[in-house]
Amino acid sequence: MKNIYTTILLLFAAFSSNYAQSQEATFPEALKEHLNRYNIKSNDAFANREIQKGQIMFDSLVSHHLIGTTFEDYTLKSFEKRKVKLSSFKKPVFILTYATWCIPSKGEIPALNKLAQKYAKDVQFVILFWNKKYEVKQIARKFNHNITVCYAHETYKRDAIIVAHLKHTLGFPTSYFLDQNLKVVNIKRGGAQPDNKSSYVKAYTLNYNVFREGLSSLLIEKNISDEQLTTN
Repeated sequence: MKNIYTTILLLFAAFSSNYAQSQEATFPEALKEHLNRYNIKSNDAFANREIQKGQIMFDSLVSHHLIGTTFEDYTLKSFEKRKVKLSSFKKPVFILTYATWCIPSKGEIPALNKLAQKYAKDVQFVILFWNKKYEVKQIARKFNHNITVCYAHETYKRDAIIVAHLKHTLGFPTSYFLDQNLKVVNIKRGGAQPDNKSSYVKAYTLNYNVFREGLSSLLIEKNISDEQLTTN
């Protein structure tokens, strides 16, 4: 009995140590250590059309290895303000990665604009396009002034790190939810994806609720009340 108790304590200590290490790791370090194994298993799942299994594996990667890690203080090229460091926002950050050839679903941009208007004081909204600046010009106008529209591209020398860490790892569209210290609170892949037959109102509502659910973890940390969270 004593040996069993000792073994349990040792396992718990090892788990606690690994958990603590994961909490202290940077986001790029965690990706380097765990992404390869995830990709192999995930590719097999999707090749076998096991979509739900693939999503469960993604959620497991995020919850066990990425949440609690710290983003690098990336310098982004803002469409309006040239360059901005993530740390300069001084509040939680929601980053959504896009590309101009990956068309947002019906109602998606209006839903993001509404949420940004509502929570701009508490969360910094950032849309990051994997494009050159001139390719972003037209779509950037569709986002309101509460959203910072940025861009990055492989051919821009100073973008190599952020492209390697964010674009060529978890894909896009991907949502990153960071606290004010740039620690990962959550990561979600994709949006609501309403079908083509959905009405605009239904599509808008689905997108609004999906993004609001992701934002809730940041807003709760800021002590936003449940009533404020559920009021459109």
